[in-house]
Amino acid sequence: MTTNILLVGVGGQGTILMSKVLTAGLAQMGYDFKMSEIHGMSQRGGTVTTQIRYGDKVYSPSIGEEEADVIVSFEKVEALRVLPFLKKGGSMVTDEHEIYSMPVLTGKAEYPSNALEALADAVENFTIVPARAKAVELGNVRVQNICLLGALVKVLKLEAVDWNALLADFVPEKALAINQQAFAAGYAMLK
Repeated sequence: MTTNILLVGVGGQGTILMSKVLTAGLAQMGYDFKMSEIHGMSQRGGTVTTQIRYGDKVYSPSIGEEEADVIVSFEKVEALRVLPFLKKGGSMVTDEHEIYSMPVLTGKAEYPSNALEALADAVENFTIVPARAKAVELGNVRVQNICLLGALVKVLKLEAVDWNALLADFVPEKALAINQQAFAAGYAMLK
């Protein structure tokens, strides 16, 4: 059996780091995995999407429409954008954070005020994780990604990895404790 995960965020939010930590954990658990990254003008606030597929044997990283078992979104509108990729009965975890695109900032478009409601109506297994707010509370907005990783690990039941030790391979020592706190907070946010 293969599990399909779609991570989506905006440039600078740590989508790529999250995917690297996750795939390292999957490798420790003995899974075969494939990963594909799409950077859409990420340095200018564009979309960053990572597709991860894991299982006993995986041949391609590509996830088509209605194939994602889990979608994790760093931002509400990005979650709406990738919703067609979620399979029936799949799970979605999204932050409630808003990032305004250039058309919204210049008044040429409006940010959808009902994004969370639309997602909740469309997705049976929908969870809001206030990861950015928790990261701010912890003192570093940059740990939003690791907070979401904690939530994803809980959704996927990937407890066989020592995630705290694994984080040490990916973040500087001076940032390790706050990343571990963020991971634990994200994990605890899901029932």
